[in-house]
Amino acid sequence: MNNPAPRNILAIAAHPDDEVLGCGGTLALHVDRGDRVAVLIACEGESLRYGVGAVNQADDIQRAAKTLGIHEIRCLGFADQKLDTLNLVDIITPLEKVVDEIQPDLVYCQYGGDINRDHYMLFQAALVATRPLAEFLRGVYAFETASSTEWAYPRSFVPDTWIDIAATLDRKIDAMACYRSEVRDYPHPRSLEALRYRAAYWGNQVALRAAEVFMTVRQVLRNGETPV
Repeated sequence: MNNPAPRNILAIAAHPDDEVLGCGGTLALHVDRGDRVAVLIACEGESLRYGVGAVNQADDIQRAAKTLGIHEIRCLGFADQKLDTLNLVDIITPLEKVVDEIQPDLVYCQYGGDINRDHYMLFQAALVATRPLAEFLRGVYAFETASSTEWAYPRSFVPDTWIDIAATLDRKIDAMACYRSEVRDYPHPRSLEALRYRAAYWGNQVALRAAEVFMTVRQVLRNGETPV
C-alpha cells in the first residue's frame, strides 16, 4: 500500500503558544505523516505584559517549533491585544499572502468566539483569507485555546472533530514547556498537568486516551472525493 501523498498544512494563531495549546499534537502528527507544516503567528505576545523582548518569546517560538518538527514559522509582528485597532483588511492582506504562498491543503485556525479580542479579529480575517476559491484548499478547522475558549459566555465552541494525539501528547507538552513565560502552575488551564488532563478529557469523550478537538469551518470535497 502506498503512503498517502504529503500535504501542506498551515496553522494560524494569534499569539505565541496558541498554536501549541490548540493543535500542537495534531501538527506533530502531520509532521510524522510526512506533511509539510507551517505556522503563522499574527501578534507578538509579550510587549503588553512584559515589555518588548523582555521574555525572549522569539526564541521560545523557535524552540517550540523544533520540538514539534514544524518546518516553517511566519510571524506577522502585530502588537499584542491591538488587532481591534486595525482595519480588518490590514490583517486579511498578509494572511492572504501567506495562504497564496503556502497553498495549504488544510488550515487550522483559532476559534474566534472566546474572551480574547485578538482571537476574534484573527478568526474573522482567516475566514476571508481561506474562502473557498483556491482548489488546493480542502478543509478549514477551528481550534480552542486553553484559558480563553472555556471562559467565554455564552460558551459556543462545540467540537465536531476529535483527533487522537496519544502518540504526540508528550511532544505537545514539551513544546508548551518552551514557552517559559506562558506556563502556569496547576490548576491553571495552561499548566502542563492541566493540558494533559484536558487532552484526556476530550479523548475520553470518544474512547481515546488523548485528543485535540476542532470545529469544522469548511470542508470542500472536489473531483468526486468523498469523506473519509
